[in-house]
Amino acid sequence: MEVVVFDRKWIEEHLETLPLWQQSAYTDFAATIADEGNTFPCVPARMGFLSNHLRYSFIGDPREEQSIQMLAECLKEYGNTARSFGKYTTLTVFFHTPHDMLDSYKVADYQQLFWSILNILTNMDELDWPEAIPTNPDHHEWEFCFNGEPYFISCATPVHQLRKSRHFSTLLMAIQPRWIFDDINDATAFGRKIKKLIRQRIAEYDEIPGHPDLKWYGQEDSYEWKQYFLSDDNHSPSECPFLRMSQENRTLRNVFLPFHNDPGRHTD
Repeated sequence: MEVVVFDRKWIEEHLETLPLWQQSAYTDFAATIADEGNTFPCVPARMGFLSNHLRYSFIGDPREEQSIQMLAECLKEYGNTARSFGKYTTLTVFFHTPHDMLDSYKVADYQQLFWSILNILTNMDELDWPEAIPTNPDHHEWEFCFNGEPYFISCATPVHQLRKSRHFSTLLMAIQPRWIFDDINDATAFGRKIKKLIRQRIAEYDEIPGHPDLKWYGQEDSYEWKQYFLSDDNHSPSECPFLRMSQENRTLRNVFLPFHNDPGRHTD
């Protein structure tokens, strides 16, 4: 299987050779994160883009098992080399989002699909869960892990409207290694300053106040899984949909992809 993790320079040099949906996804992303007015709320993400610390992968229809297999390979490749990309690195994953999804999916559908993707992904993981990270998502130090690395994930969709900071033209995942937050946390003056700045910019950027689930990693009332996929209002799910099978029972089943066998679905 060909693994593709690109940097900004490569994409911009080869942009016209990419499929149209990939061209559109990248140009939309660049226009959003590096807008002339400098309004995008996440300052480290903007710095990562401008400094070429970010990396990018283009993945097929997110309802297909082969797409999640591709995601697993890309994340494995990225994780093995991420520390060489810079302190603001993130793996930005663009999913091909066909017209039937764009026409019919609601926020709840994308949310269900998001957790289905993570459930498939975690059960493709060939390494044990890191000992330092709790396996229970209701523990305040839990974080999604893959190939031995903990990650923070944020998801954006085409149907988020009020929460503009979680809107994008395709289904998008920003997968951030936990280590990039070593200097950006509540224990450092820089981290507290960045947090305050980002919260101010979110308030100006979105048409709704910041979600109450947004907190610092490690705070006892903070749950990372609730922050991965934010609703377009202040709704908060009561249960975490994350499910990692035991090693001996780890098999791929379509139950994790609820839209996989939808007879009304077509790809384009």
